[in-house]
Amino acid sequence: MKWETLLSLKRQGDTTKRLRKEQDETRLGFEVDYDRIIFSSAFRSLQDKTQVIPMPISVGSKKDFVHTRLTHSLEVSVVGRSLGRTTGQKILSKHPYLSEVHGYHFNDFGAIVAAAALAHDIGNPPFGHSGEKSIGSYFECGNGEKYKALLTNEEYQDLIDFEGNANGFKLLTESKEGVPGGLRLSYATLGAFMKYPKASLPKKPSKHIADKKFGFFQSEKDFFMEVVDEIGLVANPKNPKIGFYRHPLTYLVEAADDICYTIIDFEDGINLGLIPEEYALEYLINLVKDSINTKKYNAMMHSSDRLSYLRALAINTLIMDAVAVFEQHEAQILNGTFDVALLDKGKYKAQVDDIIKLSVEKIYKSTEVVDKELGGYKLISDILEVYTTALINKKEGKATSYDKLLIESLPENYSNTDGSVYKILLDTCCFVASLSDSAAVHIHNKIMGKQF
Repeated sequence: MKWETLLSLKRQGDTTKRLRKEQDETRLGFEVDYDRIIFSSAFRSLQDKTQVIPMPISVGSKKDFVHTRLTHSLEVSVVGRSLGRTTGQKILSKHPYLSEVHGYHFNDFGAIVAAAALAHDIGNPPFGHSGEKSIGSYFECGNGEKYKALLTNEEYQDLIDFEGNANGFKLLTESKEGVPGGLRLSYATLGAFMKYPKASLPKKPSKHIADKKFGFFQSEKDFFMEVVDEIGLVANPKNPKIGFYRHPLTYLVEAADDICYTIIDFEDGINLGLIPEEYALEYLINLVKDSINTKKYNAMMHSSDRLSYLRALAINTLIMDAVAVFEQHEAQILNGTFDVALLDKGKYKAQVDDIIKLSVEKIYKSTEVVDKELGGYKLISDILEVYTTALINKKEGKATSYDKLLIESLPENYSNTDGSVYKILLDTCCFVASLSDSAAVHIHNKIMGKQF
């Protein structure tokens, strides 16, 4: 892969080439991507989507703030910007032609990674990762299994393994009536966003991290290939169908997410009393013992200040570690042979693993989180059942009065039944995924007759 191709400013529908040297520095194309994402309705809905701890917070803690998908995404974008800028300086130093011939600046790398990181969770359903699983379960072992015979293998796999990353690509790129190309982001940002640049089948054809999940639905296959061709991703020889190695900056987007959920989910657990504070601080100190100012730390009178100080140090430590790994393995990243996350090759892997292990035990398996996941499974399955039934009945000319009422309650872009069965089912999944936690509860109460 070549950096000058990977950093393409092209947008869907462009008929002329966008050159970096001709960009308006006050309104740089990559920065426009960030603006378009942050003002989108899909991004705004993240303010009421669960990150890990469900809302509302009522666990009896003195500190009642935890992260939503929105605050998490904003923080990931800030960390991503730092990762991109720092890495960009090193890339331009190593490849000066990118600046001298093409006009790229180190801030460009930061802007691309920040925009892709901002959008990294934009396609995730309500109720955390259990939302993805509940959509998939409805089609794999619930009432939605009856549609299997009407779908191709790839289409069915899209549904039973419903993937927030693929839905995010759909949200960012899908044309609507009067709005061609969705948000029309630069292909560089879309490339960095594509964490798993492959189709849903074959499933996990190799142990390469790019093959862990999938990154686009069959409905977006053509445009996915257009982006891939433009930025020059390398085909994955271990995937006999559609699969590619990652855009190099995707590793930085992933690192930003890994850093934030490792450190900040841990911080939320401490703040909510799920992890004993003094015990937890020891874990963070082990991570930053090479950079901590002990005198400054011991002078802090309040535990919240000590926690904030350790969190900032930990994030910076992991940023610099990820940059060092990227710089060391740049050649392998460019040719596709680097097959793990950056932090998995970092010098602090053991400390990060210790924190994640404690978080799994104390946070991710806590009563609050498990109860949320149980409720989410049932709620999402019920919503999918009534809407898919109504829409398929309408397509087959068998819609009841209740079906028609349900369809009228859908946003207009989700109520069309002229397309294939796959399109109807996928659109319904995407509608459910678009709901905030409270909107999903509200709709469920209505269809269950609990709210008038």
